[in-house]
Amino acid sequence: MDLFKLFGRSDNKSKNVAKERLKLVLIHDRANISPHFLEILKGDIIRVISDYMVIDEEGLDIKLTRTRRESDNTPIPALIANIPILKMKEGSMK
Repeated sequence: MDLFKLFGRSDNKSKNVAKERLKLVLIHDRANISPHFLEILKGDIIRVISDYMVIDEEGLDIKLTRTRRESDNTPIPALIANIPILKMKEGSMK
């Protein structure tokens, strides 16, 4: 058994996790959006969507990332929301 390979895998995973976290910090910083503001935005999104459907708030995942604009390929911040919908509320589909 090669202990270096065993420990190397763990280091590689930790390295990737740290790299992803750093990317998120940089994106928040460049977009001038604080984590507190993102939490407020998340709460607002939950309130609005909850008027129309029942959602799984624990499974909710909202994050800020970077994407490229189609027209000129300029990098821009993007808000990505994964919102598990449990069911539509009665009377919301008029």
